[in-house]
Amino acid sequence: MADSVEKAQLPEEETQSLSYELVKGLWQDIAPFRLVLGLCPALAVTNSLLNGLSMGLATLFVLVASCTAVSIVRKLIAPQVRIAAYVVIIATIVTVTDLFLQAMTPGISKALGPYVPLIITNCIILGRLEAFSQKNPVLPSIMDSLGTGIGFTFGLVAMGFVREILGFGSIFGFTILGDWFTPWIVMILPAGAFLLMGGLIALVNYISHKQSSQGEEA
Repeated sequence: MADSVEKAQLPEEETQSLSYELVKGLWQDIAPFRLVLGLCPALAVTNSLLNGLSMGLATLFVLVASCTAVSIVRKLIAPQVRIAAYVVIIATIVTVTDLFLQAMTPGISKALGPYVPLIITNCIILGRLEAFSQKNPVLPSIMDSLGTGIGFTFGLVAMGFVREILGFGSIFGFTILGDWFTPWIVMILPAGAFLLMGGLIALVNYISHKQSSQGEEA
């Protein structure tokens, strides 16, 4: 009887675990603002919402595909060469992604410039491969990478939204603010990216601290 109850509980526990792996990357471990990882593309390509979204989705695809591949072959990779193997896997997927963008969306590919090939060096991807995918089965690895990638994409979209609307008065290239608005030139410059990043990190930390305080009081 006890065995049957335990077996009945396993699927629920597994579902909760998979849900946690997905959700943690959306807030608890959101890469740009909590882990402070992947800052190069976050600062460099988020002068518009479209660029931020495109870079986020490209990174999301590479992250999920790389983590899935490493999880599948993790038992076949010798520990001594695992980092080199990771780099080869990431580089292959990044190359496919870059060629796809060049063929299907040349304008976006040109706007993102060298930052798509530089996904190879993104510390978020190598970090998730080393910390999670090489130790866990395929499904948890997919959920972990999916949550991390969506959280990273959300961070780039948030920065792209603020910088474009304040720097150009537009969203996705469509003018939102009228002639009365004077664009903040600083928001489309590197200085604006650093200022906004610092402000968003502070905001996320403030919200997290407030949530922790409320939880302790409860």
